[in-house]
Amino acid sequence: MKIVEQFKAKRCVFSIECFPPKQTTQMEKLRGTLFAMKDLQPDFISVTFGAGGSAGGVSTVEVADLIQNELGIPALAHLICMGNDKTSAAKILDELEQVGVHDVLALRGDRTPNRPESPDFAHACDLTAFIKSYKPGFSVHGACYPEGHPEAENLRQDVENLCTKQAAGAEHLVTQLFFDNMHFYRFLNLARRAGITLPVSAGVMPIVKRSQIERTVALSSASLPSDFTRMISRWQDDPAALYEAGIDYAVRQLRDLIEGGADGVHLYAMNDAAVAKKVYDGIRDLL
Repeated sequence: MKIVEQFKAKRCVFSIECFPPKQTTQMEKLRGTLFAMKDLQPDFISVTFGAGGSAGGVSTVEVADLIQNELGIPALAHLICMGNDKTSAAKILDELEQVGVHDVLALRGDRTPNRPESPDFAHACDLTAFIKSYKPGFSVHGACYPEGHPEAENLRQDVENLCTKQAAGAEHLVTQLFFDNMHFYRFLNLARRAGITLPVSAGVMPIVKRSQIERTVALSSASLPSDFTRMISRWQDDPAALYEAGIDYAVRQLRDLIEGGADGVHLYAMNDAAVAKKVYDGIRDLL
């Protein structure tokens, strides 16, 4: 069953995100992590973009191949605009097709010093349209931002941009992580009123280490509700307590989303099978 078809068949689709190791020597560790995650029965696993090759890392294609063909779980491969042109994107799409992966999450990608702007894809909708034209049989998925993209003037403008992404061929949306569910419900209401009909998976990341806090918030631009900041203030100097409190916060957040009618929930597990299992144990009765 294709990933998009699962949203018609299930009340709430459960998925997990992983990322390729920076070194090929770490691939066996990731393999063990993914086989442990298989026990959680995710409906699909997404893989963030990793070019691999000369940099010494593992590519997205390698990990997607493992997920789809060894684990038997549908894989969703990320592909970004930054650093890619039509030629390099086509090569990656060909490689994905060769291993039987036909689901791609089209993203602009973060601007970094070692990733030049794409000459062909200014926005994710451009990459979406290219994938649909080059590989018509592929399903293209997109990202969305419950609090608005950091570069958008406001949330309404960002929702209008989503309409362009939908028109370009996107079939499903995954949100950036957030910590306050009210932002998600408000965003979803605006999106539906604007004509966005795609299923939306709500992305949640358990914060279980002090080192995650500033880095995660800086990268995501997510606002922090008072319940979350109180949790951090209370337990930030007690690693064991923060771990348990972070799991509990994510479980409560996910339970509310599932009971609130979310099409799907997407767990940003940071390649941590133990965290993923604890969170899954807290929501499995609702799935």
